Amino acid sequence: MNRNHPIRRLGALALTAAAALTFATACTGGDDDAPAGNAAQAAAGGPEPKTIEGARAAAQTVFDRFAGGDFAGAWDMYTAAGKAAISKDDYVKLNQACSRKGLAIQLTSARMDGTDKAIVIAKQLVAAQSYTMVYENNAWKLEPAKEGLALYKLGAAKAIAAQKKAGTCAGQ
Repeated sequence: MNRNHPIRRLGALALTAAAALTFATACTGGDDDAPAGNAAQAAAGGPEPKTIEGARAAAQTVFDRFAGGDFAGAWDMYTAAGKAAISKDDYVKLNQACSRKGLAIQLTSARMDGTDKAIVIAKQLVAAQSYTMVYENNAWKLEPAKEGLALYKLGAAKAIAAQKKAGTCAGQ
């Protein structure tokens, strides 16, 4: 199979989306006045509701930021563990180099898993992926997957090289 084979590209897209989002993302309070759900409420100073609706709204905000290329804003919505694994600058560099921007990511379902955790399913093109949202410091945050954390700990340059070597860097 060559590097441009459609199945390889789909696999790369799925891995990139999973890596980027699951590694994936609190609200930065930018100029966006569109309803960002409960994430906007938290940015305005109040705690987000500890409900499935709050988790869904925060997750969709993360996905919208990521798909729109606002990687710094997506990083702001990571758990403390996610932020500790990679600096904001490295996260932005990694995703500018290897992520596919502009492809909408739609939340398809969600469920609570205890009182402080929600599992959400998001779809980009034909690939679906589950993500974990954690209620941390009065807000829903995206908890990066173990694979994402491992990639992040490499730093931007090594993570980009690893994704290129694996054929999962969209920018190659």
